[in-house]
Amino acid sequence: MKIAANLSMLFNELPLAERIMAARVAGFDGVEIQFPYELPAIRLKELLERAGLPLVLINLPAGDFTQGGPGLAAVPARQAEFGAALQEALTYAAMTRPMCINVLPGRLAEGVDRDQALETLANNLRRSAEAFALLGIRVVCEAINPLDMPGFLINTPEHLQALLERVDHPNCQAQLDLYHMARQQLDIVAGIHLLGSRIGHVQFADCPGRGAPGSGAVEFEPLISALQAVGYDGWLSAEYRPDDQGTAASLGWLAEWQHR
Repeated sequence: MKIAANLSMLFNELPLAERIMAARVAGFDGVEIQFPYELPAIRLKELLERAGLPLVLINLPAGDFTQGGPGLAAVPARQAEFGAALQEALTYAAMTRPMCINVLPGRLAEGVDRDQALETLANNLRRSAEAFALLGIRVVCEAINPLDMPGFLINTPEHLQALLERVDHPNCQAQLDLYHMARQQLDIVAGIHLLGSRIGHVQFADCPGRGAPGSGAVEFEPLISALQAVGYDGWLSAEYRPDDQGTAASLGWLAEWQHR
């Protein structure tokens, strides 16, 4: 299995520019960064090349989403802002060459009908998928649990499937976060089989607690077997919160996973 480190959550004891090499030394096969834009694209490219690691995924800029707002992708009144975010990500990705771009659905904005938000999101995903296809970069969209993030627009594999059918573009797929599914006590194996070949990227953390594998109650072996059964051969990205002992102390699971 190819295992990536999410550098927005792992190695947080280091500045972002130092986390890439730390992931290499720890034995990860690649890295992803939620919002890497604090680093100039040419600087990130140099750091990746020095470490010899691929950039697996970044997020499209999401406006006020990280401050608790609705974001950009599903808000009809923010389409000019979304267009600017798309252009910024395209320019950044042309230099750094991530394998995937994640377009966050965001929260349902006040005063916006859910179906109107979904139509706006689908249009933006289709637009993004078309634009990034020219760079050979896959666009993905993820479901996030509404317990940790109330108001998030897309929550379940069923939501993702319906959204992807609405988008109807071959360069748009599902990003499946196993933690967010476990947090809702969903049947994750059934969700994997539902999405099947539409799964373009997978992230994981244990639950409860969103810690490293083995810190909670998630049984990962059946989930990995289900992913293999539907033909998923992409990346598994560790997006968890290390405990107070730090990232390095949390990596006892890594070698075993890489040999599955």
